[in-house]
Amino acid sequence: MKRLLYHTAKILLIVFLFTSCEDFLDLKPLDQEVSSNFYQTEEDAMQALVAIYDVITYQSSPGISWAPFIIVSDILSDDSYAGGSDANDGMQQQELNTFDIPTTNGIVHSIWIKNYIGIYRANLFLELIDQIDASDEFKKRTIAEAKFLRAYFYLEQVRFFENIPLLTATIKGPEEYKQEQNTPEEVYNQIALDLDEAIVDLPTSVSLSEAGRITKWAAESLMARTYLFYNGVYGMDLQAGEKVVDETVVLAYLEDLISNSGHDLFENYQDNFKLVGEFGIESVFEISYGDTPAWWDWGYIRGGHGNLSAQMQGPRVTGSQKWNRGWSFGTVSQKLVQDLEDDPRLAYTILKEEELDGKLTKGYQHTGYFSKKYSSDSEHWGSDGQFELNRTCNHRVIRFSDVLLMAAELGSPNAQQYLDRVRERVGQESVPASMENILKERRLELSLEGIRYFDVLRLGLNYAEEEFSTSDIRGPRYEGDQQLFDVNFDPSTKGFLPIPQTEVDLSAGSFIQNQGYN
Repeated sequence: MKRLLYHTAKILLIVFLFTSCEDFLDLKPLDQEVSSNFYQTEEDAMQALVAIYDVITYQSSPGISWAPFIIVSDILSDDSYAGGSDANDGMQQQELNTFDIPTTNGIVHSIWIKNYIGIYRANLFLELIDQIDASDEFKKRTIAEAKFLRAYFYLEQVRFFENIPLLTATIKGPEEYKQEQNTPEEVYNQIALDLDEAIVDLPTSVSLSEAGRITKWAAESLMARTYLFYNGVYGMDLQAGEKVVDETVVLAYLEDLISNSGHDLFENYQDNFKLVGEFGIESVFEISYGDTPAWWDWGYIRGGHGNLSAQMQGPRVTGSQKWNRGWSFGTVSQKLVQDLEDDPRLAYTILKEEELDGKLTKGYQHTGYFSKKYSSDSEHWGSDGQFELNRTCNHRVIRFSDVLLMAAELGSPNAQQYLDRVRERVGQESVPASMENILKERRLELSLEGIRYFDVLRLGLNYAEEEFSTSDIRGPRYEGDQQLFDVNFDPSTKGFLPIPQTEVDLSAGSFIQNQGYN
C-alpha cells in the first residue's frame, strides 16, 4: 500500500495508547485537527482511513519494545529461536522462545498497545463517517475497510491474548474507564460480523494507485483464517449476528475467491518475496513497507515504514554486496531445516551461512541459518534514511497458496487439485489430499511467514507440546551449549501470552490474568 500510506495524513484527535484511560483523556491533540472539526469532507475521511491503515504497519511502541508480528510469531513457533547479538540483547525474545514469559515482557505490552490503537481509530472512524458530506459509495467502501481493519486488529489481539476487552465504540468518559474482559466467543463473533458486513461492500479489485487497499477477497480469506483457528481451539462455529458462519459458509467464501478473484500462484515460488512480487497475483492481503518517507528517528521508529522483521532477522554481515547489517534475531531451527530437506522451497526459505559474502559476526543462538523470506537482502535496502529503519519488503499476510490449502483442509471437492497446484508449482509430485499431507504442506509452503504458531495451536495442546518442545536437535553450525536451544512448551498457558501487568494494574481488579501466569 505504498501509494496510499505515504500520503500525509492529518492526525486524528489523539494517539490512543490504551495504557490508561486517564492518559487517553488527558492527552492534548497533536495538531489543530480534533474530532469535533476534522470530519468535514471526503478528503478528511480518507486521511482518517489512512490513519487506521497506518497502524497495521506498526512494529514497536515507543519506550516499550519492538514487536514485529512475523518475528514474534516465528520465535514462538518451532521455526526460529530468539537470536540477537547476545543473551541480553534478545532477553525478551528468549522469554517468548522458551515460554517463560513474565507479565512485564515489553514485547507483549507493545502488541497489546498497537492493536488497541488500531481498534480505537477504526471505532472513531465508524462513529463519525456518517457526519460528512460524501457519496453513499464512498461511505460504504470506507466503512467496510474500517470494519475489516478492526477485525484484523481484534484477530491478532485475541489469538495472542484470548481474554481481552471488546470495544466497538470509543470511550466517552470516566464512567467507561473500567472495562471488563469479554469471552473469546464474543470477540470472535464480532470479528465474524465485521468481516461478513465488510465483504458485501468491498471492491473486487483496486487500481495500481490504490495498491494495498482491502478487497472482498482479503475479507473472505481472513474469515477463513479466523474460522480455522476459532473452530480448532474452541470447537465452535462463528456467529456473525444472526448468520452462522460454519465450515460450509467459509468454504463457499474460499471457493468464490479461488474461482472469481483472478488471484493465482506465481510461476516461481521465490517471486513472492521479491520486489517483483509486491501486490502481485498471489498476494491476497499485503501490508506495505518501504523507505518513503525516509526515516531517521530511532526514538519513534513507527513513524517510518521500514520492515523491522527484515532488519531483525537479517544476518550480522558487513562488507557484503548481498546482505548487510542485520541483527540475527530469529535464527532458523534445525527442525525446520530437516522438515524442508529435499524440498525445493528450502533454497528460497532459509539462508545458509555459506551463502554469505562479507564478514559475518555470529550472534546468540547461532545456527548457521537465517530467514530468506524477510531479511536484509540488497534488493530491499532503502535508498535513503537510516539504513536499518528503511527495509522495503512488504509483508504478504495471506497468499493464494494459503487459500488453496485452507480450502483443501476444509474438505473442498477440489482438495486434491488444490494441493497438487501448490506442490506442482515447486516441482513436487502429487500426494493424497489427506489432512496429514495438507497440514504438512502448510509447514513447507508457509514457514517463516508468521503462520506456523497459530496453525499448531489450533490442532490442540498435546500436538503443540509435541511440536514446540524440542531437545537435542542440533545442526553442524550451531554454537553454544545445547541447553541454549532446548525448549519446553508450557501447556498451562494454552499458548496465549500474559495480559500485560500494566493493564492488569490499571484495570483496578477488572482484568483476570491469563491461565498459567502469576
